[in-house]
Amino acid sequence: MSVEEVSRGKTYVIEHLDPEMEPWSILEYRCIAEETHQAGNGAWCYLSSVPESLQLPDELKGLPSLKVSHHEAESLFADRTEKVCLLDPAADKELSPEDGEEFDVFLFGGILGDDPPRDRTSQLRNKGFRGRRLGPKQMTTDTAVRVTRMVVEEKFPLDQIPYVDDADIELDEHESVEMPFRYVRGRDGKPILPAGLRDLIREDSEKGIADLL
Repeated sequence: MSVEEVSRGKTYVIEHLDPEMEPWSILEYRCIAEETHQAGNGAWCYLSSVPESLQLPDELKGLPSLKVSHHEAESLFADRTEKVCLLDPAADKELSPEDGEEFDVFLFGGILGDDPPRDRTSQLRNKGFRGRRLGPKQMTTDTAVRVTRMVVEEKFPLDQIPYVDDADIELDEHESVEMPFRYVRGRDGKPILPAGLRDLIREDSEKGIADLL
């Protein structure tokens, strides 16, 4: 299936910038694909620059709105770079609902959620894509896609989206961990997280304790 065939709605492209695919990334990518499918509107999620040597994990296989490519976004959309918007923390202009009329493809440099940020988006910025920023706070990749969809499809102004900053993620009734990112606040008042994230944080926490013993 070609890029043209999957691009009737908005296309959300995550340029995978790692030689491997960590469990955190898998959860975020699956969340993005599932939310893209649930939103409808003919939208698609593209995972680009996936190394040919990397075996796609089972969690990402068969997702109806996810397409995976070994090619870079630059080559996938070479015929319409003017319609590609790079979500760039260093951009001069913030994303607005009007950008939904100007752009068809929204490009993200994974992994956005580094702490501290490593400006890995610079690898895409240097390719000449026009950029928009999502505000001053660092976001995880799934949050960045979620916010972008809310702005360009649902027409929320960026500053009217309900956020949770530096959220305390409850692991159980006795333990929580602070995550240094901005999240979208759900209807229950809690940050929207990928399914399975709490379990992964708990496992990482337990491994850390075990290493100290």
